[in-house]
Amino acid sequence: MPVTFPNEPGEYRARRNELLQAEADLRQRVEDVAQLRRELPQGGTVAEDYVFDVLDENGTRIKRSMSELFVAGKDTLFLYGFMYGPEMEQPCPSCSSFIDALNGNACHIQENISIAIVARSPIERIGEFAAQRGWDRLTFVSSANNSYGKDYHAESEEGGQLPMANVFQRGKNGIHHFWASELMFEPFAGDPRHLDMMWPLWNVLDTTPAGRGEWNPDL
Repeated sequence: MPVTFPNEPGEYRARRNELLQAEADLRQRVEDVAQLRRELPQGGTVAEDYVFDVLDENGTRIKRSMSELFVAGKDTLFLYGFMYGPEMEQPCPSCSSFIDALNGNACHIQENISIAIVARSPIERIGEFAAQRGWDRLTFVSSANNSYGKDYHAESEEGGQLPMANVFQRGKNGIHHFWASELMFEPFAGDPRHLDMMWPLWNVLDTTPAGRGEWNPDL
């Protein structure tokens, strides 16, 4: 049934219908790409059970391996690289906005998979910022004492921090890499938008007359 709204001009409806068809085409393309992603064969074995620093419920630094980041009964882990290196005065504002969204949805995400945030700074520094931000539904780990960041492109060879999301699968033969937001490295004019599909901020702004414009989130 055609959709119309009060007092809309005919020119508006004609152009809106053109856009609607484009949106329908995009929806199908998004599903097609998701199907290709689901059909990926098993990726490379994680050769090292990386040991991260975490804070326990008392705020004491303890060690936790990657295999321990998988919640019982969940064999998929989403691990996001938070750009907060030890030399950075403040964490990345865009990363912080993205984690705001993840934290709000963590209780729903974790019904299906495990999720954690990794950064290079000492875990106490990460924990302090997370508490200030109200991130109370996510697990934060520090890669300060392992090579995870460089191995999985959450850190450049020069030590620069990168917002790489990685997905891992746990099976009988160990932990395997499944997917990464490699779109970040594909040529594109402007922001690579490699996480946009899972970031409500930009999706909401893109529905408005001004779009996302030149604005960026801050802390």
